[in-house]
Amino acid sequence: MPDSGIIKYLVKLKFEVDGVVEKADLIGAIFGQTEGLFGPEMNLHELQKTWKVGRIEINLDSKNGKTSGEVLVPMSTDISTSTLIAAAVESVDKVGPCAARFQLTTIDDVRASKRRAIVERAKTILKDWTSRTTSEGEELLKDVTESAKRAKLVLFSPDELPAGPGIYTSDTIYLVEGRADVINMLRAGIENVLALEGTSVPQSVIEFGKKRKIIAFLDGDRGGELILKELGQVLKVDKIYRAPPGKEVEDLTPVEVLDILRGPSAPVAQVSEAPKIDYPSALLEKIRELFPSLNGTLEAAILDGKFSQSQRVPVSELVLRIESSQGAKCIVFDGIVTQRLVDVCARTGVNYLVGHRVGEIDKAPQELSINTFRDLRLE
Repeated sequence: MPDSGIIKYLVKLKFEVDGVVEKADLIGAIFGQTEGLFGPEMNLHELQKTWKVGRIEINLDSKNGKTSGEVLVPMSTDISTSTLIAAAVESVDKVGPCAARFQLTTIDDVRASKRRAIVERAKTILKDWTSRTTSEGEELLKDVTESAKRAKLVLFSPDELPAGPGIYTSDTIYLVEGRADVINMLRAGIENVLALEGTSVPQSVIEFGKKRKIIAFLDGDRGGELILKELGQVLKVDKIYRAPPGKEVEDLTPVEVLDILRGPSAPVAQVSEAPKIDYPSALLEKIRELFPSLNGTLEAAILDGKFSQSQRVPVSELVLRIESSQGAKCIVFDGIVTQRLVDVCARTGVNYLVGHRVGEIDKAPQELSINTFRDLRLE
């Protein structure tokens, strides 16, 4: 195989020739029959001079008056040029006086193989390093971790919410999302922790929080943002901490938990505001009517300008149905709002889009109101 040190792609073609030929015959046919097809700068000779094509290798075998084998063309160009050269070689139909057939088998990304080798080597280095080295932070947390083993999870209120035993003796309470978060906080030595176990704040937590200083420590995802909105409306939150984007509190190490809680908190005012929703009353009533029959069905309702249901379709067909619909103004569906869905609504004049959750949205027109059922107080 050619030296992979400078190449990006390796073009592989198989061939069959109706006759007995040598490597030199095949090389001559490839260079000769591709010359001038796309201008002088795309000739294989010129590409080799500028190091964009490496040395072409041929593996062949002759049996029963026929020759077959493989051609390897190393390329350091972009993928477009590599595919163009592959197609040009496929067009070769004669080797000397003999009919020939070339066919592309693969275009291998040599860099991908190199990346995999680097990653595997990095894993080995990391394993060797961590087996010989213990971080100072881990040493400092050994005592904390040992003491946390003695702290057992308790259940708070008739709602049986997971909590640490310190909630009854501390003036400050850390509110987290679930049971696994409480357990992780106990591992880090924090016992004054209470889980909400859902996206809505239980009444028992609201009453309890009126007598305590509340610190929210939530996941770094959309769910965490929704819970913060709810908290800001029913409780006075003194500080807000978030796991890194895309991570959950339960996934953090004890070191990471303590580092986050020692750092600056997020501005409470930025996340405690209630969502601003300006929906016509007739539309809100229609959405409330539709929600029970849509919830859990993976279906969508398409409403017209009078907020009457014009279509009921599976979520998997929603984009196509919106594009083919006339006068759709509101989409209510059991699913996640995506950028693709926002784009098609913007193109077709939809004004309202309501789903269970909102994914990563880079851009949305001002004319399109995007909300969740939770924003509309339906769950």
